[in-house]
Amino acid sequence: MALRTFRSVTLGAAALAAVMALPPAVLARPSAKPAPAPAAAVQPAAGAPKLIVAISIDQFSADLFAQYRSHFTGGLARLASGAVFPAGYQSHAATETCPGHSTILTGVHPARTGIIANTWIDQTVARAKKTVYCAEDEGRAAADPKDYIASVGHLLVPTLGERIKALWPASRNVAVSGKDRAALMMGGHVIDSVYWWKGAGFTSLDGRPLTPAAVNENKALGEVLAQGAPEFPLPEWCSAKARAVPLSSTFSVGTGRFALAAGDKTAFRTSPRLDRATIDLATELVDENKLGKGATPDVLSVSLSATDYVGHGYGTEGSEMCIQLQQLDLALGDFFVALDQRGIDYAVVLTADHGGFDMPERLGEQALPASHRVNKALLPEALSAAVAAKTGLDASGLVLSDGASGDIWLRRDLAPADKARALDALKAELLANPDVAAAFTADEIAAAPAGTGSPETWSLIARAKASFYKPRSGDVVLMLKRGVVPIPTPGPGFVATHGSPWDYDRRVPILFWRKGMTGFEQPSPVETVDIAPTLAALIGLPVPAGAFDGRCLDLDGGTGDTCGARP
Repeated sequence: MALRTFRSVTLGAAALAAVMALPPAVLARPSAKPAPAPAAAVQPAAGAPKLIVAISIDQFSADLFAQYRSHFTGGLARLASGAVFPAGYQSHAATETCPGHSTILTGVHPARTGIIANTWIDQTVARAKKTVYCAEDEGRAAADPKDYIASVGHLLVPTLGERIKALWPASRNVAVSGKDRAALMMGGHVIDSVYWWKGAGFTSLDGRPLTPAAVNENKALGEVLAQGAPEFPLPEWCSAKARAVPLSSTFSVGTGRFALAAGDKTAFRTSPRLDRATIDLATELVDENKLGKGATPDVLSVSLSATDYVGHGYGTEGSEMCIQLQQLDLALGDFFVALDQRGIDYAVVLTADHGGFDMPERLGEQALPASHRVNKALLPEALSAAVAAKTGLDASGLVLSDGASGDIWLRRDLAPADKARALDALKAELLANPDVAAAFTADEIAAAPAGTGSPETWSLIARAKASFYKPRSGDVVLMLKRGVVPIPTPGPGFVATHGSPWDYDRRVPILFWRKGMTGFEQPSPVETVDIAPTLAALIGLPVPAGAFDGRCLDLDGGTGDTCGARP
């Protein structure tokens, strides 16, 4: 890697304001064009890469990386020759897709991004359904009541791509994913081109026409869906994992190979084909946007979603995950070769939005008999009845949540005294349940100190605080015990999950690579919020003090220092 010194730079007031924050109008309208930026007073660092490629593999835990690392021969093998941080942390407790992606290129925890979960309950919204999705504009009605208008309006802070564009307006900020929330949380409010998979093809923000790259990719994918496709071969080293695990009298998992029947959109999404399609579109977007060809750095965010869909649908330890990771490795290898062939000077970071946990039916056979499915007494209907019985309050909608863990709300029309009684009764009910590790009220979390030091040693309440944003968070945050899976009853497509405060969901790999760099491995814990300041230093992007929760990681494997002068 070319070495340089990252010097502190003093910006004029106008330029500094452009880097620090986006105009409120842009935050409110994700499709808005940015206001004209002042002339840049700062040039990129000498030797800075022309393209930053930020890759997130949804549900790619540090455990999966370690388990399969010796079998990688493609793109993941290339990245493993760079700067490897095998113990990266999504330090917060709400280990879900939207919060995790919101940390990667903002450099701050969900407590500051405002993205506390994939969904939360807002009892003030003017619609019957009070659940709000992290990447929707709940103030706008979709044509189909089952649908929504995708938006990044809930994200409270700028991303790295936005900061770059604020200082260097000619730079391009492009994002693509299998999920809207992943593309939007990594790209941010001002994205030159953004796509995600929906239904049977890639789509974009409301009102944005598809560009030729997406049109061509969708046409090719339509032909695949119409014809179907055969199963993937099972690598020899995956054979021991090909064992059926029954989950009911009607279905089992563990032996799938992703054969695609004609027209089966769900099977396409829950397979390695989704990642290959996302990577193919990313490559076409490189050409369409001329990424890496300008005078200032561009950003390409790529979030690969199939590992998450496979993990949810089949668990993490069957033939399905084994095939998925092999195919993902090969697809990433082809992507990097394509970038090489285009002569682009690029730097890559790869990480994950969260980890994952296998289904208890298989864990019980593999030396973890304590793992089990959550008690239905922790679902909101059961909690409402229990709290009502203790307080005499009306049970109807008394306790609200999106499942058997995470944020829990009390009905907002309760009088203060009634709410206090209900809160005490709810917390007592939770702590009496044998599946519960902890339950913290919003006031307790707000008063707790933020986590400091190594994220692996943070207390449970510090983990909760890192994803606590008072205007959206619940009245109580519920944490299940280690090994308790918050899916009471498995079904096709949803047998295992993530979302806990435990390290199997928090720990993810963080890999940096650039041609010519000296590789090294640092096993000490780092955080995903360290990625943005590391990349900012690499390209010479000045950022105001306090803009990041993370720290710059020195990517020089020798005596140099890619972070330069540190505050």
